[in-house]
Amino acid sequence: MESAPQHVAVIGAGMVGLATAWFLQERGVQVTVLDRTGVAAGASWGNAGWLTPGITTPLPEPAVLRYGLRAVLSPSSPVYVPPRADARLLRFLLGFTRHSTASKWRTAMQAYIPMNRRAFEAFDALAAGGIASMTHEAKSFIAAYRTEAERSVLLDELGHIHAAGQEIEFDVLSGAEAREVEPSLSDGIGAAIRLYGQRFINPGEYVHALADAVRARGASIVTGADVVDVRDEGARVRVVTSAGADDRYDAVVLATGTWLGELARRFGVRTVVQAGRGYSFSVAIEHVPSGPVYFPAQRVACTPLGDRLRVAGMMEFRRADAPLDRRRIMAIADAARPLLRGADLDARVDEWVGARPCTPDGLPLIGRTASPRVFAAGGHGMWGITLGPLTGKLLAEQITGGGQPEELTPFDPLR
Repeated sequence: MESAPQHVAVIGAGMVGLATAWFLQERGVQVTVLDRTGVAAGASWGNAGWLTPGITTPLPEPAVLRYGLRAVLSPSSPVYVPPRADARLLRFLLGFTRHSTASKWRTAMQAYIPMNRRAFEAFDALAAGGIASMTHEAKSFIAAYRTEAERSVLLDELGHIHAAGQEIEFDVLSGAEAREVEPSLSDGIGAAIRLYGQRFINPGEYVHALADAVRARGASIVTGADVVDVRDEGARVRVVTSAGADDRYDAVVLATGTWLGELARRFGVRTVVQAGRGYSFSVAIEHVPSGPVYFPAQRVACTPLGDRLRVAGMMEFRRADAPLDRRRIMAIADAARPLLRGADLDARVDEWVGARPCTPDGLPLIGRTASPRVFAAGGHGMWGITLGPLTGKLLAEQITGGGQPEELTPFDPLR
């Protein structure tokens, strides 16, 4: 690109897209944001809202191989693959399995560490810029288990994280010690780990506040804009929507989450982006925790949001637009029931399913595509909330400065 772009279209109004828009505005760029549905309509709204760079790690890891085929075909399994997988899903699963080795995990972990070290820096920049939604320090962040044997899995993982060069501070607690810190844990908890230095947000509230800030700085956020065609015409990029809008921009950012591949394939991006669907709901609880509560063996994540508890879980490799499957909701509720004290898991509200964009190697796709005017920003898996703002900051640097920030090298969309 000969000169810095003056007007950029960002396709996708989730955390990643809006953060990119905000940091582009910081650099004096005019931005138009386009989204097929609306702000935070995808994976950004109903997730657990954890900001946990201390445990942000590649999703493909050796434990996946030990899980077993029978387990992943069970509708109540925390990781679920429908028996009738299509060719695209099978291609993704083959690549995911190939990357679920210790050596590939270590290589991918080295890519995450520089991002994890700077993740809070980007949130702090947004806060200094006046984003009207707070990040909350996790006064307690408890990973709770029924037994010490179950806990050994996370202790091993924390050891690997530390060996890879990432700092994470934690304490090892008994069940009784964990209940002293967090009375919402039941007597069924016999062992725990307390993590330090992490944060959390109300993700829907935060992303809407980010959208408000982007608008207040002069951007247009066009909802109901289903982009059907993106074409590099040389000096400009043409963007066409199903509603008939046909506009040209100096550059385009593809931040469409699970649907990234549909528009990016033309620009040399071959990595499969698969929906790893997660479910959540919220419930009343007698004692609202002071920070996140995680049940790793059950893959259930709990976050205090106001006077309620959001309960989230499941990794369902399925078509992104498939309807909410009530069996998944019930499986999460049943898994959490014996582990929480005073939670009314039968009076659920805000039942939700959203599609996390997952890649076979567990690394996002961030940066310039085969076109110097088209950029990808997606495929973060479970870490789009934690790493979304830093992704936007670094990508804005690349778009306006031309050079690739060192942190983005492993995430090259053309790899």
